[in-house]
Amino acid sequence: MEVKVDMTITWVIKNFSSLQSFYSDNFVAGGCKWRLWAFPKGNKSAHHFSLYLDVSDKESLPIGWRRHAKFSLTVVNKYTEKLSRLRETQHWFEHKAPSWGFSELICLTELNAKEGFLVNGDLTVVAKIEVLEVVGKLDVSEESSSIMETVDVNGFQVLPSQVECVKRFFDRHLAIASKFRPKNPYLKTAYMNFLLNLTQTLSQSPQELSNDDLSDAGASLAYLREAGFELDWLEKKLDEVKEKKKKEEACLARLRNMDEELQPFKKKCLDLEAQIDKEKKELLAARAPLSLYDDNVV
Repeated sequence: MEVKVDMTITWVIKNFSSLQSFYSDNFVAGGCKWRLWAFPKGNKSAHHFSLYLDVSDKESLPIGWRRHAKFSLTVVNKYTEKLSRLRETQHWFEHKAPSWGFSELICLTELNAKEGFLVNGDLTVVAKIEVLEVVGKLDVSEESSSIMETVDVNGFQVLPSQVECVKRFFDRHLAIASKFRPKNPYLKTAYMNFLLNLTQTLSQSPQELSNDDLSDAGASLAYLREAGFELDWLEKKLDEVKEKKKKEEACLARLRNMDEELQPFKKKCLDLEAQIDKEKKELLAARAPLSLYDDNVV
């Protein structure tokens, strides 16, 4: 049965360096269930990242099942396209060989030494799968998974949860990407995620932001502009947040000064209240009537 269905899967591996052998969630390509099989510390080849495409439901498939797939696996460098490591192959998956891929996809020394592979400890890999032929029954047409396909919004591949936000960028700022230079889809996705993170940062209250955060936001804005984004509107937003941060700090400083000036008066008030309580007790004692039957009365 010929199917020839293409599928692109993006998998962000969290805390990459701390993990051993593990699988991704299942996904569906060409009506068949698959998953990725990762070895962050190598499989059969030490000091390399190993990655394989695996038939995820092989135990339940009928005798004689086979599926032919052409696929590529890419370790994404989010800063420099040339450093991304891509390997391609094709394979007849069957009972005796349900997994296929690369034991030496990238050297761990290179992965750890060069910026752009591990970002905040996370590694991004992309799998492109073309199912050429299936012998036996298909599994399912679609199924939910934490590995998500991306959606194209004006030439940028974004996650479904990001679509509305990115659409608003283009609706409100028509020229936002008119001079954007990078063409590589992985780099474009990385830049768009960078922009989304920056807007989320600037949407926080000044109380949640430090001056270092705002300084980093300015550097991020310059980085995005250098790539060709038109971000005058975001620079204005950054200036407004900086101004609000200055006002917040000025208000806090004035409040601290007033509180310091108030402390002596607070102490004096407490002393006066203590004296008042003492005088009230003496007043009550003075007003108390004497008993005619007091032993001290003659």
